[in-house]
Amino acid sequence: MEIWINGHKLYVEDHGPEDGPVLILLHQGLGAVRSWREQTPVLAEAGYRVIVYDRWGYGGSDPRLSLSMPYFEDDLDDLSSLLDYLKIERLSMIGHSDGGTIALYFAARHPEMVVSLVTIAAHVYIEEKMKPGIDGLKEIYETDSKFRQKLQRAHGKKWKQVFKNWYDGWVREDILSWDMRTLLKNIRCPVLVVQGLEDKHATPKHAQDVALAIPDAQLWLVPGAGHLLQQEDAELFNERLLEFLKSWVMESDR
Repeated sequence: MEIWINGHKLYVEDHGPEDGPVLILLHQGLGAVRSWREQTPVLAEAGYRVIVYDRWGYGGSDPRLSLSMPYFEDDLDDLSSLLDYLKIERLSMIGHSDGGTIALYFAARHPEMVVSLVTIAAHVYIEEKMKPGIDGLKEIYETDSKFRQKLQRAHGKKWKQVFKNWYDGWVREDILSWDMRTLLKNIRCPVLVVQGLEDKHATPKHAQDVALAIPDAQLWLVPGAGHLLQQEDAELFNERLLEFLKSWVMESDR
C-alpha cells in the first residue's frame, strides 16, 4: 500500500496477523522491501505482524534528492509518523546497516515503545574501515552490470539517485566526528547486536562497541559472514532471530 507521510509517499507492506506482535523491518542504505524477502514470510508465519517499507527515496517510495545522514532525522520523522498512522504504540525492530542505525536512534529516543531490537551491521560512529568499503562498493557500481541491474530492480528509475545519495552521504568530511554511542545507554529493551566477521564496512570492534554501550545487550559475531548476513545465510540468521524474538517479544505480549 501507499501512505502519504510528511509530504511524500511511502510504499508499505503489512504481513501476518493483524493482532500479532508488531515487527518493523528497516532496510540498509541501498536496500528496499525486497532486502527482507527471506525474513518477511518466516516472521509472518511465526505469528508476527511484519511492517516493512521502502524508506523515503527508495524502492516504491517517492524520490529524494539527498539523505539526512548520519543523523537520519527525516527517516526518524517518517518512522514516527508511520507508527502514528498505523496506530502502533509498541513494537520490536530489526534494522540492517543504515536501518540498524535508525532503529538504534529510535529505541534511544522512545524506550517506552520498543519491546526488543535486533541490529545487523549498524554504524554508530565513523570507522577507518568504512571509507575503503564505501569506495569499493562504488567501484563495483561503476564496473559490475549485474550490481546495477539489482539496483534497478529494487528502485526503478531512481536507482542512480539512490546510489548517489548513499555514497555522498557517507563520504562527507563533516561527519567524521559523528558518534552516537552516548545515546545508546537510553535503550531499555533487550538488544541483539549482529555482525559478520568478514564485513567489509566495519570491524568486529564496531559491533562490540555497540553492544557495550547498550545495557545488557547480546552480541553475535558470525564467522565467515559479510555485510548481508540475512541474505547470505538466511537459514542461520532466521533461526537465531526467531529464538531471540520468542524469548522477549512473545513473553512481553502476554
